[in-house]
Amino acid sequence: MRWHKRLLLLTAAGILAVSASACAGGQVRGSQGTAPNTTAPPGTAQPAGDATFVYAPHLEVVTEWDPASSYSNEIIAMQNIYESLTRYNPQTQKPEPRLATSWESSDDGKKWTFTLRSGVKFHTGNTLDAEAAKAAIERTKKINEGAGYIWDAVDKIEAKDPTTLVFELKYAAPLDLIASSGYAAYIYDVKATDGDLKKWFAEGKDAGTGPYTIDTWEKGKEVELTLKAFDEYWGGWEGPHYKKIAYRVTPELTTAWQLLQRGEVSFVQRLNPQLFEQAGSTQGVKTSQTPSFQNLLLLFNTADGPLKDVRVRQALQKAIDYDGLVAALKGSAVKANGLVPQGLLGHDPQRQPAQDLAGATELLKQAGYGPGGKELTLKLTYAQGDDDQKLLVTLLTSTLKSLNVTLDAKPLAWETQWDQGKSKDAAKRQDVFVMYWWPDYADPFSWFVNIFRSADPVSFNLSYLEDKDIDKAIDALPELTATDRDGAQRSYQDLQRRIIDEQAAAAVPYVQNYQRAFSANADGYVDNPAYPNVVFVHDLKPTA
Repeated sequence: MRWHKRLLLLTAAGILAVSASACAGGQVRGSQGTAPNTTAPPGTAQPAGDATFVYAPHLEVVTEWDPASSYSNEIIAMQNIYESLTRYNPQTQKPEPRLATSWESSDDGKKWTFTLRSGVKFHTGNTLDAEAAKAAIERTKKINEGAGYIWDAVDKIEAKDPTTLVFELKYAAPLDLIASSGYAAYIYDVKATDGDLKKWFAEGKDAGTGPYTIDTWEKGKEVELTLKAFDEYWGGWEGPHYKKIAYRVTPELTTAWQLLQRGEVSFVQRLNPQLFEQAGSTQGVKTSQTPSFQNLLLLFNTADGPLKDVRVRQALQKAIDYDGLVAALKGSAVKANGLVPQGLLGHDPQRQPAQDLAGATELLKQAGYGPGGKELTLKLTYAQGDDDQKLLVTLLTSTLKSLNVTLDAKPLAWETQWDQGKSKDAAKRQDVFVMYWWPDYADPFSWFVNIFRSADPVSFNLSYLEDKDIDKAIDALPELTATDRDGAQRSYQDLQRRIIDEQAAAAVPYVQNYQRAFSANADGYVDNPAYPNVVFVHDLKPTA
């Protein structure tokens, strides 16, 4: 079931880009102000008890209400309704307490003990204890949908006493990180109903412990979802807080920007570079720019066709204008340093990719191609409607043409692109597969085990790399991460050298930047790339 989020959100990425390109002209949805003005204009005083935080997502918010299965856009609401044992802190690069106040592991990384927070209430009125947390994780593990695989290492869970939760693992794994996952790590009340719990959730009900609970849900409406304060929240409500959250679906970027300027929304999750620059000098508006954990990958076909020759793959790596591409993206991306983004274990700041046309020409010449050699045509597929990927393709096509290489690039819907890449008929596959990747929890293992470990049948291993030594090193990563972080750091760096430099299985041009704009009245906003597009609203302080 691992593919669900990738399918939904990669498709969403294309929709976002379509919105960005389509908003320059024509009638924009929402321009008539069909929803009420639920937040005061920037600079206008608003009583703290009445404060509503209005989030303007580009897409429909809720696709799945069951916290065991949720694996898509609803994360922006779910992280305010539900909580996990830990939460990842990108500044310290470590998990911090949430529903667990402390934890420890055995030396071999196969036994983890978490101490739970006392006095926590579910929105159902029931009390959180170790038995309740155990039941939630076991249900998520049993259902095994969405990101439920994160609990695969768990063999047995024991509720030793009301505040002590003990995990016995089948193999060593970094359970403190796993427990901070943006998906499938939620703790919820399995006793919320005597009936079918999944059906109960699907009606728009919740059983979390978070600061907010569901108020209204009207699928398909512009204001799709509203949340209200849970009065018995363990974190308390002392001082100024937003007591309500509204999610107002606003597909067009220009419309979202207009609503923010008028004070009708509090937060816009993404603007194009031009609007983001404008937002930076607009009174009553604040901006935030944070490197995300989402990067763009060019996966090279190592198994068949002209790219079976490693020299041609290395030539392609050298042909990419990394600096020019990032400059053209105007702040919406930063140049990548290998596979692992900054802020995660395994990041290697010494990896600095650079265009080298002389080196690319020499490698192509050695392989019989390049200027004066055989003409080479390569098939590339990328996401239909994604302007950033289209820009990459445009620049790379021009560069390769000067090297006597023709790039036959096709924009495809994600399902079509992925199906072609997974085809059992090697002749139907592409030479270069372009896609985004990001982790389910703040750990780089996701890139390596999904994309570069041998896979039969093919799923996300779309470079078709098969290397037993690399597989062995990848398989050892969870235990290393749990027992020897320094060793894991070295292994991740070595794997990047082997995969990118020696095997030339991929190129990584950039990491996306999160460019946010929000009301200056919302004090305390910090972007956390481990939870894509989430605003932890309880952490904010509404100011006059």
